[in-house]
Amino acid sequence: MVELKIRKFGNSLGVVLPKEVINRLQTEEDGRLFLIEAGDGDYRLTPYDPGFEKKMRKAEEIMSRYRNTLHALSK
Repeated sequence: MVELKIRKFGNSLGVVLPKEVINRLQTEEDGRLFLIEAGDGDYRLTPYDPGFEKKMRKAEEIMSRYRNTLHALSK
């Protein structure tokens, strides 16, 4: 467990992530993190965009359905 201190940044509140957390999340300055609300009311901080994952599943479905067409177009 890592305890984070809440600080004021202008008119907003924020937290500073320790270096070991930044390394574990595989992010960097100006990177993006997503705070996802879990079903039990908890939150999860992740570098992975759940919306992007959903779009990729749909793209894979389309590519699978039109595999022959895409193969012909690639020639």
